[in-house]
Amino acid sequence: MGLLSSTAVTSLLCLTAFLVLSAHAADPEDIQDFAPPPEGTALDGNYFTSTRLRNVSVENKGAFAIVTAVNVNFFPAISGLGVSNALLVYPPGSVNAPHTHPRGTETLFIIEGCLEVGLIDTTAPVPVLFTQTLQKDDIFVFPRVKIDGDVLTKSFEVSPYVIKTLSDAQQS
Repeated sequence: MGLLSSTAVTSLLCLTAFLVLSAHAADPEDIQDFAPPPEGTALDGNYFTSTRLRNVSVENKGAFAIVTAVNVNFFPAISGLGVSNALLVYPPGSVNAPHTHPRGTETLFIIEGCLEVGLIDTTAPVPVLFTQTLQKDDIFVFPRVKIDGDVLTKSFEVSPYVIKTLSDAQQS
């Protein structure tokens, strides 16, 4: 009477295997609840607040966007969370060079004016370009993408060597 039936043993082994496999399923990224403050820094609401964008001017008469980064260098509380922020002020008629975010998704929120955006889906057999003209209060998402070197070569009208050199520099 003290022995388990073969059905019970099989069920127990299946349950154990399921639990072992489930225990190892996890997000491969190094994400945590939040990074604790440096020793001697108070853990209070101030730690979780960034004031970096207060009083940032939204006037830009230059040729390129003015970028105010709000990353871990300026806001340590986001360390390990897999997020970063920036305020970009584009002058009228300017262009942001094609670029990628291979380690994270970007969301773009329009505070004022309008902006034409686009992304290339290079996972399809033939790359597909998605564009949108954003207006005030719109949000656009740029999923993690990797732009194929051939697309960059054609877009910038440069040699593959230039793209490879720039890509290698970005990886290091």
